[in-house]
Amino acid sequence: MIRRLDPETRSKIAAGEVVARPASVVIELVENALDAGAETVEIEVGGDGTERIRVSDDGRGMAEADAALAVERHTTSKLSAAGDLETVETLGFRGEALPSIAAAAAHLELTTNDGGPRGTRVVVDGGEQATGSEHGKTVSPAGRARGTTVEVTGLFSDRPARKKSLASPKAEFARVSAVATRYALTRPDVRFVLRHDGRETLTTPGTDRFADGLLAVYGRDAASHASTFDASREVSAAGEAATVEIDGALCHPEVTRSRRDHVHVSVNGRALAEPRLRRAVADGYGTLLPDGREPVGVVRLRLPPAWVDHNVHPAKDEVGFRDADAVAEAVKASVRDALSTADLRRSGEVAMDLDSSLAPVEAASVFDDLRVIGRFRGLYLLCEADDELLVVDQHAAHERINYERLREAVESAGIDAVSVDPPATVSLSPTDAALLDANRDLVEQLGFRVAEFGGGSGTGTYRVEAVPAPLGRPFAPDALADVVADVATGDDADPRTALLKDLACHPSIKAGDDLGDDEAARLVERLGSCETPYTCPHGRPTVLAIDEKTFVRGFGRRSGRLG
Repeated sequence: MIRRLDPETRSKIAAGEVVARPASVVIELVENALDAGAETVEIEVGGDGTERIRVSDDGRGMAEADAALAVERHTTSKLSAAGDLETVETLGFRGEALPSIAAAAAHLELTTNDGGPRGTRVVVDGGEQATGSEHGKTVSPAGRARGTTVEVTGLFSDRPARKKSLASPKAEFARVSAVATRYALTRPDVRFVLRHDGRETLTTPGTDRFADGLLAVYGRDAASHASTFDASREVSAAGEAATVEIDGALCHPEVTRSRRDHVHVSVNGRALAEPRLRRAVADGYGTLLPDGREPVGVVRLRLPPAWVDHNVHPAKDEVGFRDADAVAEAVKASVRDALSTADLRRSGEVAMDLDSSLAPVEAASVFDDLRVIGRFRGLYLLCEADDELLVVDQHAAHERINYERLREAVESAGIDAVSVDPPATVSLSPTDAALLDANRDLVEQLGFRVAEFGGGSGTGTYRVEAVPAPLGRPFAPDALADVVADVATGDDADPRTALLKDLACHPSIKAGDDLGDDEAARLVERLGSCETPYTCPHGRPTVLAIDEKTFVRGFGRRSGRLG
């Protein structure tokens, strides 16, 4: 039997489209605050966010009539007709999210003032909604300065399935922190404050300087190694041209992370976890980045609203473009040009010495009969083996050797740790700080000993008192951020695996390193004795083979012999 759903059920289903988790509420409320011209946005979260979320701003508030209407379904100040969707320039083009949030929460309280002598308080209570009182809301006078505060409590209290589907409280707060960080970095003109259970975890000054935002989120090292840029590119699609304006700040290649989460992008003011644009930024760095490393930066795009479709992703993480490839290429080219004029002098790295990692082995090598006959571009070793020409990637090969040595040492003796004296100070982004809090036991099992700087100041600054040192090779204290990210994602069954992969990669022979004949021969011999000689720890090939028949066919010979 087909039945028409009652209004309350329709309301709750629609709310689920926008409000998937606590971070969704924060996105909607922050975007409304920015649309209102806020200069300060304060976010307060209790527990995982289902207990309490409070977002306060100093933007344009609402008069009493508008405030009462704002919590009703299908009301908005941002659209007047369906055609406006093509040109709307506000962040909340889908309509005000307040009714959807109210439908998903036990209690929503809106307090606002448009600058008049008194403000307005609107309360929407789930219990009142259920009993059928008028619109499920109460409206009353309230004292408040100009701006708006929205407080949401009991999120998903009547939706146990949705609540059970959430991650751990610490992981959910990490998502909220990631949202706040994205907006804080892409809107440096706005002062952002994030508090968790009464503790301040993020504060930005709102100076409109990218460097100040990076300083607040990533610390002095990242901020001091960043260059700002401003560019514009012409793009076209279906015969129509448009200008893409691109600006931001790019950290120099010596400031990297293991994942691309630290590339922060926005499109027409909306901060996004947009994978295509993040990849375009990384591609713009080209070969400046070490293998397996990702950049840190902030990149903002502005282009005509008709060229952007914000309604392609339910969580607003991605957008659509008329020509996504053209926009991505514009970003890549702008980043590449910006880096070409920046001062990118990089400090040298201390590598594992060849004599240690390439010492003779007792085990048989699958490359015993191989002979190194040449080199190509300072990266590839050309080797003769019977009827084949083998091409060995010297960096990937050395990485595999180092990784297996480290793994063997750890399996037999565990990961040693060494004290850092005096302790090193490391700044983590609010998101990484939340991930560290959620995974502290695992991080400490890997050999890090970490204490909050100031004994709980909540600044995101930590004292690293010990670091892992497998095979006596200590990690740098600032590797903490990468280890936290690797452990949190859980890509490897054993959290030590990612740690060893990182350690094996960085000290390995790099492209352009000139190996002598003896070193090249020892490298190939050691590779052949590895358990998995044909791939590096990250799965890339170490050896390519070209058989003699390929040359015979290519040169039109009957055989590989002279004649």
